[in-house]
Amino acid sequence: MSSKKLRRKLLMTALGWAVALVISFPALWLVLTSFKTETEAISRIPHILFRATLENYVAVQERTTYFHFAGNSVIVAIGSTILALALAIPCAYAMAFMPTKRTRDTLLWMLSTKMMPSVGVLVPIYLIFREMNLLDTRTGLLLINALLNLPIIVWMLYTFFKEVPREVLEAARMDGASPLRELYDLLLPLAMPGIVSTSLLAIILAWNEAFWSLTLTAAKAAPLTAFVASFSSPEGLFYSKLSAASTMAIAPIVILGWLSQKQLVRGLTFGAVK
Repeated sequence: MSSKKLRRKLLMTALGWAVALVISFPALWLVLTSFKTETEAISRIPHILFRATLENYVAVQERTTYFHFAGNSVIVAIGSTILALALAIPCAYAMAFMPTKRTRDTLLWMLSTKMMPSVGVLVPIYLIFREMNLLDTRTGLLLINALLNLPIIVWMLYTFFKEVPREVLEAARMDGASPLRELYDLLLPLAMPGIVSTSLLAIILAWNEAFWSLTLTAAKAAPLTAFVASFSSPEGLFYSKLSAASTMAIAPIVILGWLSQKQLVRGLTFGAVK
């Protein structure tokens, strides 16, 4: 390797690390703050070196039941993803392999619903949930998260399904396979990397959803986003305890993302190289 190429490689590596540091710094600072005292956390002079303490995590556990909120988050995130996939897979299959002249318009319309501010439909959804006794229930939160993520899931699955060679499905049809067999026996196994990455993204989006969690739940079905918000009180913000609560809330989904990064990359690049 020539010196010019070596310098370029080192420069790009340094740039990559710099960008990664900038992106991850807020999360790193959050974790560091969770081990500080309240005095150190609110100090105008940042404390880089300090004596770590676990008192904030102990205080958080004594104040609330973390595993109750975490259990709600797990149920809502996984349940909403399964429901959204059950609706999105047949929809994306029909749009990818049995398109009409309005298919593209329908996809754009579905995606455009994500551009609407959530507060714009707050009143009707709240009234509907109240009449259906879905307020402060896991079922209600599961439904709203599934509907919120459905447009993105349909778009992603549609893209992945389009990458599957049409000839494979046509061969199955010639052998007498029904559309149902074609979908579940051929298409799903071939597009599994894309489905897995879509599922992981849907779980992350549902886990991080805060607006509807705070609006439609109180205590019984409140997920970890409500758990974090509970540490903002009229008396003020307790930064160390808030940081500890936030760290406990994001830790499971960060670990999941770290463990499944290969599946995410594989799925998101599915079909990129022929």
